[in-house]
Amino acid sequence: MKSLFLALTLSLLAGCATGPRIDDSLRSTGHDSRVRFIVLHYTTTPLDPALKILLGNSVSCHYVINDNPPTIYRIVDESRRSFHAGVSSWRRYTQLNESSIGIEIVNLGLYRDAEGREVWADYPEPQLEAVMELVKDIVKRHRIRFDHIVGHSDIAPQRKIDPGPRFPWKRLADAGLIKWPDAAKVAERLPGYERELPEIEWFQLLLRRHGFEVPLHGELDPATRNVVRAFQMKYRPAKHDGLPDAETAAILDALVNS
Repeated sequence: MKSLFLALTLSLLAGCATGPRIDDSLRSTGHDSRVRFIVLHYTTTPLDPALKILLGNSVSCHYVINDNPPTIYRIVDESRRSFHAGVSSWRRYTQLNESSIGIEIVNLGLYRDAEGREVWADYPEPQLEAVMELVKDIVKRHRIRFDHIVGHSDIAPQRKIDPGPRFPWKRLADAGLIKWPDAAKVAERLPGYERELPEIEWFQLLLRRHGFEVPLHGELDPATRNVVRAFQMKYRPAKHDGLPDAETAAILDALVNS
């Protein structure tokens, strides 16, 4: 009798451990992926120090792409939220950890060389090929929109500058992954902005339409300059001082009003 009671108890406990029986034979079509964004970062460190941080419990990402060799590490499953974006905003979406896949690219970013000069680290070609392959795969599986592939500097321009001006966003545009300003339209509009530069509020309004969280008070304050700098690093990386100028205006106009 005692052995029968023990067997029944163990059976009940086993049932509780496995959870309720669920029938998975029915499927609704009224759903889509939770993933709406891809956010690109750089690590500012080599792989080992980066992993020491990213494998902890405070900062993480879904993928890390090493530089040499260009290995793609998945350290958080795509179905799970990783902590890579922080306080963030893009196209009125906020807290992008909830709806994005974070990719950390091993790159030193902005550093000082042996002579003390500030230098931006380049991205090796094999590593860029791995980045492109991964982004294309994620876009295909989750149907990511072209305006939802962003850098950390896009979604948090007041505190982040990665993936920096050396990251070749034009390469993603050439692959049809993101939108790029038409060069002919930029050239057509440039002379008018060289004759008369728009007011700061004009830049703020168009940057807001593009996707940034930016003030709309018409003043060139530090917050606005940070947003302008983030835009320039992506679309005019040769000069990214955060000052609105004619070329920035032409690029912004061609990108937003087309």
